Amino acid sequence: MPDAALRLKSLAEQLLGAPLPVRLRAWDGSEAGPPDGPTLVVRSRRALRRLMWKPGELGLARAWVAGDLDVEGDLYAVLDRLAEFIWERDDDAKSLRESLREPEFRAAARSLVALSAPFLPPAPPPEEMRRRGRLHLHTKGSDRQAISHHYDVGNDFYELVLGPSMVYSCAYWESEASTLEDAQRDKLELISRKLALKPGMRLLDVGCGWGSMAIHAAREHGVTVVGVTLSQEQAAYARKRIAEEGLTDRIEIRVQDYRDVRDGPYDAISSIGMAEHVGSEQYLEYARDLHALLKPGGRLLNHQIARRPQADESSYEVDEFIDAYVFPDGELAPVGTTVGLLERAGFEVRDVEAIREHYALTLRRWVANLEARWQEGQRLTSPGRARIWRLYMAASALSFERNRIGVNQVLAVKTPEAGTSGLPLRAREWT
Repeated sequence: MPDAALRLKSLAEQLLGAPLPVRLRAWDGSEAGPPDGPTLVVRSRRALRRLMWKPGELGLARAWVAGDLDVEGDLYAVLDRLAEFIWERDDDAKSLRESLREPEFRAAARSLVALSAPFLPPAPPPEEMRRRGRLHLHTKGSDRQAISHHYDVGNDFYELVLGPSMVYSCAYWESEASTLEDAQRDKLELISRKLALKPGMRLLDVGCGWGSMAIHAAREHGVTVVGVTLSQEQAAYARKRIAEEGLTDRIEIRVQDYRDVRDGPYDAISSIGMAEHVGSEQYLEYARDLHALLKPGGRLLNHQIARRPQADESSYEVDEFIDAYVFPDGELAPVGTTVGLLERAGFEVRDVEAIREHYALTLRRWVANLEARWQEGQRLTSPGRARIWRLYMAASALSFERNRIGVNQVLAVKTPEAGTSGLPLRAREWT
């Protein structure tokens, strides 16, 4: 009688030290666990071998991307039930090394090895980032490789996920009934107002993506825009859109590192979802470069994801799944750290607006777009990459909802020595 699911459930509960919160279906057709709710499907013994060779999140990620693990039912519900075992372990939770000292744990681990045989390490899925050299070095070459890994996966795929706005950052919602396109337009307009864009001004859009901010600023506010990106595919797509809008005389898109921009001064700079790629070691340099590119009185709008601070900041580690499959070399910092570095670079920080809940709404719309056209999404990129995007967006939505991460718009000014910031007395007139 097939019994792999029952054996897996028993082993999982021994290893986790708690009842398994989801139902299991194994490769032999057997099922075990709570009868209600979603089901975690272990399609192959290969999933177990991945976990044995890479215990923890990376092993689970490899099994998911390869299709050895799947979910039947609500993906959010599965992630919600498993969150405390994967992402929300207490600081005093036992490490794998500590657990292996316990006879019961070692016996469970030996049983898992036997169930996963033959015990050979499966190759990582082809979508995994191949590393060369030290991690998080953030040289121009490594940044270019990381950006290409994330963004050069097919503009058609991003169109399917993001919708017509082609904006890959948190939208700004009037209500949950708003459309994604309206919410993204409102976000671009909010940024334009915070920057006080007016005809004749020069705007630098750092990490310009597919050109949406540049187009909005030039079309709606009459500014001249330079947008820089390291993605060849983004640049080609943005230039095509700009030509179709008849804005080639007002917008220039460059494939260029921010460290190589030398044609300031600019009246304003927008950095929307870009700073997460910069890295903690380079962030002060990044802030100083942007400060130098602004004219006196110029404004920076920095739209950036933030993590919660840790008691020991030196123990911060980048999420393994995100680093290997989504944003290689991406790093998150607490908003207080970001504000401090901007001030050290010479900026006067004038406003910080937290919009965490807005990103949860945005991500859920992106997931819905992908799930509604799932077969097409797999065809436009690869089945593994479509699975990556579905998992990371759904897990991120829950992280924003649970306040594990947030997102903030920081408005900073290159205030001249005379002290005139140029901002209105009522700082949030833009809303």
